[in-house]
Amino acid sequence: MDKTSLANYPALTYKDQQVSIEINCPGACDYTKMSYPVKYGLFSRIETPELIFEFNLNHEIRHAKSKAASWSHPSEWLKRTMGNDWVYYSTGGYAGVVESIGEYYLPNLMYQTNSLLGGKPFETPEVAKISGDWHTLLSEIEVSVPSLPAKAAQWLGRVKQVLPENLARKAKRLFAVSGERATVLPPDARHSDYDIIPITIQDGCLYKCRFCKVKNKKVFQERTRQDIRNQIIALKALYGRDLINYNAIFLGEHDALNAPMDLILYAARTAHEELGFADSYMREPMLYFFGSVDALLNADDRLFDRLNRLPFHTFINIGLESADDDTLSLLGKPISAQKVKMAFEKMQAINQKFAKVEMTGNFVMDRGLSEAHTLTMLNLVRGGIKLTRPKGSIYLSPLAFGSPSREVLFDFYHLKTQSRLPMFLYIIQRL
Repeated sequence: MDKTSLANYPALTYKDQQVSIEINCPGACDYTKMSYPVKYGLFSRIETPELIFEFNLNHEIRHAKSKAASWSHPSEWLKRTMGNDWVYYSTGGYAGVVESIGEYYLPNLMYQTNSLLGGKPFETPEVAKISGDWHTLLSEIEVSVPSLPAKAAQWLGRVKQVLPENLARKAKRLFAVSGERATVLPPDARHSDYDIIPITIQDGCLYKCRFCKVKNKKVFQERTRQDIRNQIIALKALYGRDLINYNAIFLGEHDALNAPMDLILYAARTAHEELGFADSYMREPMLYFFGSVDALLNADDRLFDRLNRLPFHTFINIGLESADDDTLSLLGKPISAQKVKMAFEKMQAINQKFAKVEMTGNFVMDRGLSEAHTLTMLNLVRGGIKLTRPKGSIYLSPLAFGSPSREVLFDFYHLKTQSRLPMFLYIIQRL
């Protein structure tokens, strides 16, 4: 966004002893890894002696925290997603978190997931109060003084008019655009703090693996260009004024790489143009999607060259799961270990050849899996790579949901020290 466009969002600040209102605060315009809280995009804030609420450009609540002594840590906060979930970002001790997930802040989710880390912040009184009753707290904030600027008074009135039920209905409209909620996002979406716009270019997935808890049973089928364009136009209207705070898209559902090359490129180019990413407040647009082993092996090599020429940095996450035939059979994944190895080799070649395309991979982890599963995986991420590489993260996904485990976490750290590729835990997060 240039200075001329930014002038359309004039900043305004009002402060007294009881309340502070800041409108159109300029946050960071690049997603970054920092050990202190970073807020992105343009947003507005209201602060009292008890709490801080932050809102997007549609007057919808985005972040919240209590200033009470009972709040776990002054650098921890709540974030509301476009899917209308609250996520509690905890420090987790900083060092252990960044080693485990590649980020300084640990997302604690309201729903069951496979995370080995974190506590139960939503069961604490302060977090439960704000996440469950934020609008009541907001409604109780009164500023009735002659010195309050008219624009600040107007803004306060508008944020109070956005009710929790309004946000719930908007989330349902978001899911309706593509027909279904995105039940799992690529782990690489962490690079955009999961602030993505979902566009479905295909439904279902190829394999229907027995172990998977997050994918649907729909038959794999690609969408039409017209359907994709209709989604993009609907999303543009839905995100409204806050669209300028986005620069990342997720091409769903579970195996967009298996869609035709022309359809993938059409969706990416059309989204970039129609959603105005060239004028976004956030810099360096990001493109995320999933791919299967067979989709990768069958992909036209020209696709990666063309993706590399797009105005996106593209991350494609491949579900490898295991390089051991017996484990693949146990998981109900209908591919061979040889195909997994071939896919892994192709991923490394793509990562070395294309600067703006990054292939990442997932393996499962569980104490009940065989030693052969672990050894064959290590043979790929260590034995087959001579030097440490900064590109091409490997994510380990615990099979158990809702079962934090120190023992499994210890196993992860042991594997991480041996990998010559970046290795992190995959925390299943939905839109």
